[in-house]
Amino acid sequence: MSMSLLDWTPVFKVMINGLLLAIGPLAWVWVRQRGANPLSRLHALTLLTLFLTLDLIMFGAFTRLTDSGLGCPDWPGCYGSASPIGAHADISAAQSAMPSGPVTLSKAWIEMIHRYLATGVGVLILVLCGLNWRTRDQGTTVALPLFTLLWVCVQGAFGALTVTMKLLPAIVTLHLLGGLTLLALLTWQAVRSHALLKPTQAATHTPTHASTDTPSWLRAALVLGLCVLVLQIALGGWVSTNYAVLACQEVPTCQGSWWPPMNFAQGFTVWRELGMNSDGTPISFEALTAIHMVHRLMAVVVLVVLGTLAFRMKRTQAWRTPGRWLNILLLLQLVTGLSNVILGWPLLAAVVHTGGAAGLLGVLTWALALPVAAQRTFLATSPITSGPHHA
Repeated sequence: MSMSLLDWTPVFKVMINGLLLAIGPLAWVWVRQRGANPLSRLHALTLLTLFLTLDLIMFGAFTRLTDSGLGCPDWPGCYGSASPIGAHADISAAQSAMPSGPVTLSKAWIEMIHRYLATGVGVLILVLCGLNWRTRDQGTTVALPLFTLLWVCVQGAFGALTVTMKLLPAIVTLHLLGGLTLLALLTWQAVRSHALLKPTQAATHTPTHASTDTPSWLRAALVLGLCVLVLQIALGGWVSTNYAVLACQEVPTCQGSWWPPMNFAQGFTVWRELGMNSDGTPISFEALTAIHMVHRLMAVVVLVVLGTLAFRMKRTQAWRTPGRWLNILLLLQLVTGLSNVILGWPLLAAVVHTGGAAGLLGVLTWALALPVAAQRTFLATSPITSGPHHA
């Protein structure tokens, strides 16, 4: 039975579901921050949106790992309905025709809940844009929130492509990287809004003092650590989207060898269908092994680079707390990564592994944003630059 992969009929109902989900966090912030100043509300909503974005990334991993990415094979609804309730007959028919296929009622609900959550996060980011606009005379910026809003729209487009292109590994991996970029953008905004809440602290960090407190080696090390981490996250996404985790089921060797048979050309052909080569033949096991081994070897590099960085950060007063979190998350990644291999890719460990990668990215973004936020806050709150002319 043919069907349209893009069916806009239920789009408004899906958006309403996302809006209803967003009302809860918005109401919580307004109740908790009743009587607070606008900057305090902005910071609270930014932190909550950041937390929910992390949840969304982990739920996206759960959706992928439970093979629910095509639980509703069209977009943005489910068989042209706003929820699996209206699509129950179509889902039952698809499940009867292919009992072990991608469409089941539970998978459909998982997929649609992920879409509702994504829409809800989009609504919160839209509200953040409005709040930043309203408080722009108090030092907030509108450019970054607007870019974040644009980015979440791009993420929505990649969500559509994930479905319409049948879980093409390149698209799914880019969708993951896009979600993590959204997390980094919100982390930067959270650091900035926190600095604006502490004007007396920020005022002590003049641009000259901030640059003194940020050794050049630390800035370079943070950028290097971020680049290494992003590469490893991309490799991890490639492992997950190609289901290559179980190509090696022991540590430190793989298939009883330190260097098992591998096919790098097949494994890292980017534009191809899931499980297939570009010529339409099935991908070999050696290709899956190559994908797994590259990610494993890169993990050693990440541990060395970020472990050294964490050690040095803990010896620097301003970055001591991010350094501690970096150590904690590195340990979490090591434990969950080993669990994925040794225990046969348990769902909980796999989801937490994705969350740990997102946490590492957030911590590095936090550390990079600290001196920038201090400088911008000083400029915004300085008696010389503030006032009617600055506003």
